[in-house]
Amino acid sequence: MRRFLVTVFLLGALAAIAVGGAGLWWVYQPLRTPAQAVDLSIDPGTLPRGVAQAVADAGVDVNPDLLYFWFRLSGQDRQIKAGSYELEPGITPHRLLRKLARGEEALQAVVLVEGWTFRQVRAALLKEEQLKPDTKGLDDAAVMALLGRQGVHPEGRFFPDTYTYSRGSSDVALLRRAMHAMDRRLEAAWAQRTPEAMAKTPAEALILASIVEKETGKAADRPLVSSVFNNRLRVGMPLQTDPTVIYGMGEAFDGNLRKKDLQTDTPWNTYTRSGLPPTPIAMPGKASLLAAVQPPASKALYFVARGDGSSQFSATLDEHNRAVNQYQRGRNPP
Repeated sequence: MRRFLVTVFLLGALAAIAVGGAGLWWVYQPLRTPAQAVDLSIDPGTLPRGVAQAVADAGVDVNPDLLYFWFRLSGQDRQIKAGSYELEPGITPHRLLRKLARGEEALQAVVLVEGWTFRQVRAALLKEEQLKPDTKGLDDAAVMALLGRQGVHPEGRFFPDTYTYSRGSSDVALLRRAMHAMDRRLEAAWAQRTPEAMAKTPAEALILASIVEKETGKAADRPLVSSVFNNRLRVGMPLQTDPTVIYGMGEAFDGNLRKKDLQTDTPWNTYTRSGLPPTPIAMPGKASLLAAVQPPASKALYFVARGDGSSQFSATLDEHNRAVNQYQRGRNPP
């Protein structure tokens, strides 16, 4: 009898070892999936058994009960995180659980470009098919109210950068991140301002930075571009910058700036009005923010494009006119 019991025990142990070995082998074997990647969405609050079923429903050829058993056996079943995932072809049960437990979501990315207007930002977000368009149909004021900035003009209030997001997340959440990023960048730049800076508030610095952003052809010229505008503000000279006029024209601008446009008054026309315009005209990047509050000491009051992206800077009107003749009208200087 005793020998019989020992035999049964040994057979049971061998069977358990065999089953365990088979199970260990299975978790490292590729699962049968479609040729393309499988999109898996797990809602918050989904239990591990529901997750296993969702994997099968998404198109992975797997027994959900067996997958659930693996989740439980691993001890990581409660670590599975909600989110949007991309399951690559041939993913193994081991890799699948690791991805879900670590929350390795399939992230999308959108680039907000330096110098863009808020209108361009909104158009770019609407093109992101995986981003929930909660701001669609809302005017700019309503969008800012959603972001907790009621009454604040949106222009220039979002930092240009590459932002990642998970599928199905809201465009409001992405805008909020970009807004807070600009808050931090502006605060950091303002803390580094020099005595030469003419901006009296961070808001004025943001406006000036947006003008510097739009007027800079080459990065190396950015500090002197800022110096020109700071110098003009210091002596009470109108800024006379074309990008502000274009911004004030809105959708009426057809790509050709005419003399009559420079003479048509709007709140943003810096030919007809002195000082800074009432709002930024675009999103400035970090370099433009710093340039606006750290202008180098110079006597430059004018600049003109050389035609290669760079600018020629001048301290007097006579020098400027000669530069215009040389670089804009093709005449050699006397």
